[in-house]
Amino acid sequence: MQVRTQQHDTVDALVWRYLGDGAGYVEQTLEINPGLAQHGAVLPSGLLVTLPEPAPATGQATDIVQLWD
Repeated sequence: MQVRTQQHDTVDALVWRYLGDGAGYVEQTLEINPGLAQHGAVLPSGLLVTLPEPAPATGQATDIVQLWD
Protein backbone atom coordinates (compact mmCIF):
# COMPACT_ATOMS: atom_id res chain seq x y z
CA MET A 1 0.00 0.00 0.00
CA GLN A 2 1.38 3.41 -0.92
CA VAL A 3 0.41 6.56 0.99
CA ARG A 4 1.45 10.21 0.96
CA THR A 5 2.70 11.93 4.06
CA GLN A 6 0.93 14.88 5.61
CA GLN A 7 2.45 17.87 7.35
CA HIS A 8 4.38 16.93 10.53
CA ASP A 9 4.12 13.16 9.88
CA THR A 10 6.60 10.75 11.41
CA VAL A 11 7.05 7.14 10.29
CA ASP A 12 5.43 6.00 13.52
CA ALA A 13 2.39 8.27 13.07
CA LEU A 14 2.01 7.21 9.44
CA VAL A 15 2.07 3.52 10.35
CA TRP A 16 -0.37 4.08 13.24
CA ARG A 17 -2.84 5.95 10.99
CA TYR A 18 -3.02 3.27 8.30
CA LEU A 19 -2.06 0.00 10.00
CA GLY A 20 -2.73 0.50 13.70
CA ASP A 21 -0.61 -0.84 16.51
CA GLY A 22 1.19 -3.76 14.94
CA ALA A 23 4.48 -5.21 16.01
CA GLY A 24 7.26 -4.51 13.56
CA TYR A 25 5.38 -2.27 11.10
CA VAL A 26 7.74 0.70 11.60
CA GLU A 27 10.80 -1.48 11.05
CA GLN A 28 9.24 -3.09 7.97
CA THR A 29 8.36 0.33 6.56
CA LEU A 30 11.94 1.51 6.96
CA GLU A 31 13.21 -1.67 5.23
CA ILE A 32 10.77 -1.32 2.31
CA ASN A 33 11.67 2.37 1.79
CA PRO A 34 15.45 2.71 1.64
CA GLY A 35 16.49 6.28 2.37
CA LEU A 36 13.33 7.14 4.29
CA ALA A 37 15.24 7.60 7.54
CA GLN A 38 17.48 10.18 5.83
CA HIS A 39 14.56 12.63 5.90
CA GLY A 40 14.82 12.82 9.68
CA ALA A 41 12.21 12.35 12.38
CA VAL A 42 9.57 14.56 10.71
CA LEU A 43 8.92 13.59 7.10
CA PRO A 44 8.28 16.19 4.42
CA SER A 45 4.63 16.46 3.34
CA GLY A 46 3.66 14.82 0.06
CA LEU A 47 6.32 12.09 0.26
CA LEU A 48 5.19 8.76 -1.20
CA VAL A 49 5.77 5.93 1.30
CA THR A 50 5.14 2.22 0.78
CA LEU A 51 3.67 0.49 3.84
CA PRO A 52 3.83 -3.26 4.56
CA GLU A 53 0.78 -5.43 4.15
CA PRO A 54 -1.20 -5.67 7.40
CA ALA A 55 -0.99 -8.97 9.26
CA PRO A 56 -4.15 -11.07 9.07
CA ALA A 57 -6.35 -10.99 12.15
CA THR A 58 -5.89 -13.99 14.42
CA GLY A 59 -9.57 -14.18 15.32
CA GLN A 60 -8.85 -14.94 18.97
CA ALA A 61 -11.47 -13.64 21.34
CA THR A 62 -10.32 -11.80 24.41
CA ASP A 63 -11.71 -12.51 27.86
CA ILE A 64 -14.08 -9.87 29.16
CA VAL A 65 -14.04 -9.11 32.84
CA GLN A 66 -17.28 -7.69 34.17
CA LEU A 67 -17.13 -5.96 37.51
CA TRP A 68 -20.86 -6.30 38.21
CA ASP A 69 -22.62 -9.54 37.31
